[in-house]
Amino acid sequence: MSEATESIRQSPGAAAGWYEFATKHRAGIAALAILIFPLVMPFTALAVNILIYGLYALGFNLVFGYLGLLSFGHAALLGTGAYLCGIAIVHFAWPWYAAIAAGVFGGLLIALLIGVIAIRTRGIYFAMVTMALSQCVYYLFYQAVDWTGGENGLRGINIRTIDLFGLQIDFLEPIVRYYVIAAFVIAAFFVMSRILASPFGAVIEAVRENEMRARASGYDVILTRLLTFVLSGGFCGLAGALQALHLSIVPIEILHYETSGLVVMIALLGGMGTFFGPMIGAAVFLVLENLVSVWTVHWQLIVGAIFIACVLFFPAGIWGTLIARGRR
Repeated sequence: MSEATESIRQSPGAAAGWYEFATKHRAGIAALAILIFPLVMPFTALAVNILIYGLYALGFNLVFGYLGLLSFGHAALLGTGAYLCGIAIVHFAWPWYAAIAAGVFGGLLIALLIGVIAIRTRGIYFAMVTMALSQCVYYLFYQAVDWTGGENGLRGINIRTIDLFGLQIDFLEPIVRYYVIAAFVIAAFFVMSRILASPFGAVIEAVRENEMRARASGYDVILTRLLTFVLSGGFCGLAGALQALHLSIVPIEILHYETSGLVVMIALLGGMGTFFGPMIGAAVFLVLENLVSVWTVHWQLIVGAIFIACVLFFPAGIWGTLIARGRR
């Protein structure tokens, strides 16, 4: 059961009406916020990064927040999407839209391969197995120097213009780049909202709440976990492909376990198991990183202290805490 639905049952009245409206139109609200987002950001490149990492966290949150499995291997899903998109452009001269499709396919495929091995484990064992398999993917791409550039990363992903039904769009213009990427992120939000509102979305949360009861009700718990992990890979693969187009390079660090830890921080900061939490967590984390890094090179220390304070005093995350306050 989603946090919004639970809130409606517990607090009828104006607050419940607000939750009902926000839940029903959550994808539309997210789309509106994304469209006006550049107006409140200090520079466009930061807004683009927030979109991409918010999408990455959105995919991760499907497994972590809604299914209840902590993965430390999502860097493999993001990085594979980025590398396959880049390889399609650099080595095969595919058009941009086909390269993005290759990135999504890469995320789905690597999620399937990791999921088949890891999905039968639980708790800390699932986290460790996913991290170990993710590191295997890291060294696979690291050693494939001819295809990935190895330690130097994959370079030469240059998209200058986008041909959209005969209309030439300047992809080098920052605000145009933002809205092109925003179109894919908005589409991902609508797909995610549809998944969560579907019967399959209810099964995902049922497995999280009580696995034995879900199994007794006739649901295939293992298959539900695997499908959820694969769907998560699709969202992360799309984020990786957009990252490759945005940076014009795929650094090998995108596959490092630090990237897996980063998305855990973003999800916890924004609110795991909430629809808007991942994007809010990405915005807060990246804005803090940009502001504090201007002031001191030891920005990780300050941002880490703020993160610890949030976890201690706001364990439900920023958006989760706002929802809890709205119930009162």
